[in-house]
Amino acid sequence: MIFANRSAAGRILAERLAADFGDHANPLVLALPRGGLPVAGPVARRLGGELDIVVARKIGAPDRPEFGVGAIAEDGPPVYDPDNLRWAGVTEHGVAGVLAAEREELRRRIRLYRGDRPAPAPAGRTVIVIDDGLATGVTAHAALRWVREQGPARLVLAVPVCAPQARDALAGEVDAVVCLSAPDPFHAVGRWYEDFEQLTDADVGNFIMC
Repeated sequence: MIFANRSAAGRILAERLAADFGDHANPLVLALPRGGLPVAGPVARRLGGELDIVVARKIGAPDRPEFGVGAIAEDGPPVYDPDNLRWAGVTEHGVAGVLAAEREELRRRIRLYRGDRPAPAPAGRTVIVIDDGLATGVTAHAALRWVREQGPARLVLAVPVCAPQARDALAGEVDAVVCLSAPDPFHAVGRWYEDFEQLTDADVGNFIMC
């Protein structure tokens, strides 16, 4: 399945979730910015839910930043993938410098995206965490771990496209995983979109204000 763009993927995902939850389930829909917001918007509108964000950052291998060995979300502790650490030939101690830099960038983005607004309050609610796709799944893992610590009544991960291994690895973190397409081989999230334009901080602000 190739999606035209993130918003189109969000509309398809919204219909799938409406079939599972009903048209007006009023969930808390938490997007992973930046790419998850255009997907999450149609979902929140279709389900009559509240749209907010959960801010997370990937911890990349020192010599290969695009390869995630772990991640952090909001004020939570880092979450590492032991297999990815092993594959990259690094330890948690070996990425301490990367962690410090990503923690600072995370704080910057929280200040920029949220301003004086409080962090979302998932306690007792059905929460749907949404991203534009899962490759390694490490960033979503950190976000889900943070949300779970807040005590949601039900926690769902929903994405248009995912690597089968990432989907299976995260299944134990949530009550349900909804993934429209799980191609194998996967390669990269952007491969499954015709338009995968990179979003900016300004784009995030525009989505949040809508």
